[in-house]
Amino acid sequence: MSAFWAEPDFDAHELVQLVHHRASGLTAIIAVHSTHLGPSAGGTRFWHYNDPAGAMRDALRLSRGMSYKNAMAGLPMGGGKAVILADEQRIKTPEMLAAFGDAVEALGGRYVTAEDVGISEADMVAVAQRTSHVSGLPVADSASAGGDPGPFTAYGIYLGVKAAVAHKLGRESLSGVHVAVQGTGSVGGGVARLLAKDGAKLTLADIDESRAAKMAGELGGTATASDAIMATPCDVFSPNALGAILDDAGIAALDCAIVAGGANNQLARPEHGGKLAARGILYAPDYVINAGGIISVATEYLARREGRTGDVAQVNALVAQIPGRLESIWQESKSTGLTSDVVADRMAQKLIGRS
Repeated sequence: MSAFWAEPDFDAHELVQLVHHRASGLTAIIAVHSTHLGPSAGGTRFWHYNDPAGAMRDALRLSRGMSYKNAMAGLPMGGGKAVILADEQRIKTPEMLAAFGDAVEALGGRYVTAEDVGISEADMVAVAQRTSHVSGLPVADSASAGGDPGPFTAYGIYLGVKAAVAHKLGRESLSGVHVAVQGTGSVGGGVARLLAKDGAKLTLADIDESRAAKMAGELGGTATASDAIMATPCDVFSPNALGAILDDAGIAALDCAIVAGGANNQLARPEHGGKLAARGILYAPDYVINAGGIISVATEYLARREGRTGDVAQVNALVAQIPGRLESIWQESKSTGLTSDVVADRMAQKLIGRS
């Protein structure tokens, strides 16, 4: 693994910590990008990387994205992220989770963790046995903020898709709007269900093709191969799996008017925002449209720190502000000629004191 400060995605991160716990087999990276607005917050990813340098790139990019996401969501939280390096069998043990919890606790509240890819609510319960700096924990009733943040992420993306369709296509209804959804897990599946209720036409894809086919049958949509979804002719392409898919080849393959989805770091490199714009494709910056989950996580954590229970109604009210933020970005993009990703980045950088 190369030195993190030589990585192109190193962005004056406040802390990048490599954690190795020999007894449990834990190897993890905790990256704190900024604590300008408050303790850094961001989920933990459990993933197998063929090249360990990929784990460092993920930690650096995702933690910076969390700084921007939390700032743009109006949260008093900075940005951080953790990556646990899984083996090929993706074996996760209680001992590994305990050791990871100890590593988070040792940072003294500088980093607050929660669920991400490969990490469940039950895993967070295990981590919470060793640290209080954790969120996304089970709640006693549906009115309390907490638990799986995925449904809140999905709700925010759904609202963002509606805003994008209104802005780009001039359509207030999603009835008959064709959305190609990449990823049918907790977030992508939640987005698909919400879109289906509004009468959208759906094409679904997932690396688990049986899961995509099952959901397509349930929602009256169509399933396609995971390597074909980006070339599907549609109104909206909604990426809700892993990031860096909008590279030269991916953008060239698109046959859509809008890209609006929940995957983190969708643009492979900064120049790809310009390439989307050159094709006339409206882009919803990922860390703005997918902020619903961190809004839930932050609301839960901040409430618990104050000795109270977070309120789902408060979470939903904050998530409902996502379309307005997107519209302000698109309007500034139109007036300045800057791409939407650059506009969003500049807004976020100003908020975290790095403009």
